[in-house]
Amino acid sequence: MTSPQSSHQLQTLPDSTQDIVVIGAGVVGCAVARECALRGLKVTVLEKAVDFLDGASKANSAILHTGFDAPPGSLEQRCIASGYQQYLSYAETVGLPIMRTGASVIARSEEQISQLDGMQDKARENSVSDVQILSRQTLNAKIPHLAADSLAALHVPGEFVIDPWTTPYAYLSQVLQSGGTLMRDCELTGGTLNGGIWQLETSCGTMTCRLAINCAGLYGDQVSQHLTGKSRYQIKPRKGQFVVLDKAATKQVKTILLPIPNERTKGVVVCPTIFGNVLVGPTAEEQQSRSNTKTDRTTLESLKAQLKKIVPDLADTPVTAVYAGLRPATDHSDFQISCHSDQHFIDVGGIRSTGLSAALGIAAYVADQIEGRGHWPKPTKEIVPPAPTFPALAESAERDWKKPGNGGIICHCEQVTRREIIDALHGPLAATSLAGLKRRTRVTMGRCQGFYCHAELCELTKGKLTPAMSSSIP
Repeated sequence: MTSPQSSHQLQTLPDSTQDIVVIGAGVVGCAVARECALRGLKVTVLEKAVDFLDGASKANSAILHTGFDAPPGSLEQRCIASGYQQYLSYAETVGLPIMRTGASVIARSEEQISQLDGMQDKARENSVSDVQILSRQTLNAKIPHLAADSLAALHVPGEFVIDPWTTPYAYLSQVLQSGGTLMRDCELTGGTLNGGIWQLETSCGTMTCRLAINCAGLYGDQVSQHLTGKSRYQIKPRKGQFVVLDKAATKQVKTILLPIPNERTKGVVVCPTIFGNVLVGPTAEEQQSRSNTKTDRTTLESLKAQLKKIVPDLADTPVTAVYAGLRPATDHSDFQISCHSDQHFIDVGGIRSTGLSAALGIAAYVADQIEGRGHWPKPTKEIVPPAPTFPALAESAERDWKKPGNGGIICHCEQVTRREIIDALHGPLAATSLAGLKRRTRVTMGRCQGFYCHAELCELTKGKLTPAMSSSIP
């Protein structure tokens, strides 16, 4: 499924000097680009992968966090709180799917019960005031399928699950509607600042801009070192493996189930997804590789064993899929966002598992730093593009298979139609890889993992997709 003439390869770099170049098209990069574009700045997004959302952002738990457990006063907490409120408003405005599930942090020992009061105090310090401690009796009545050793819980009613793939699609759509540009399969290879103008060298050619914003995720420290001569943090990749249970599991899991966290990780979560499955994970495995997302049987079996201890009724539920993602953890505990006006450079690094929730808050924080900083570009006008259109992927949405003229169902596990696949292969944000097509349609993500629809899918995508490639800043 290759083509030397994919739509993104025909795109050319802007020939005029851009106000902003955002390096990296993960969810944070897409949100930052959107905010800058809406404030009237000329924006180009560079993504070295063949499709956007192909790095750390492609694999997460898809939870919209309130920030109840974030360190009070931290930049992370500030951005989560802002991003949470903005997302609720944005989702309602543009029609993004969102499902209120609430979350319960389960205590399974007397020692853990003693920690709940402190967690409740932290939540209230973070202005999440509706949390409450549930007794064992109340907890068992509210969540009847929990293990018998579930003694108490901190309940957080404001947690949601959302669509992690359509969200950045909507952000990028507004960038393009505002006159911005997305360059895929376009890797930054170097850059020189001369007279307040960056000359950026890429695998697609040379372009100029007044301000470079580093949202490169797992490669953020390398980009910073490459452009400014030093990095203020070191990326320490942390792998998280996940198990996706069959849709029948949602009968037992209606809310997000969280363990008592430790200093390194929030622990293994059991939660429903907006696509009708139940997610178990992630693990927290330190590694050197920035690209190794392989899963292993031993770890996955460990996740299933932990699931059995949390919701015993799900022990024998069939597994639909497994996957792993990498989080760009750093040698710091907080987000690493820094502005360097003398270098016309903003570093947005160390955005770990809360990036999806915090993205709009991060974007607003970064854009506020840009405005009013001397010679840095100032927006000329506020742009209000039309609400973006995107496919309806949520299980609760009016899916295309229910509508006439859809061409028939291609992927029966996820009920993806011929029309949805064809639509996803066209337009300015057309899928350019099989992984990108999956994220736009859910095709091959069901129980058979593409076994039955693969042949027909190959015919539909012939000459339109490029194999995923990986590379890194030298």
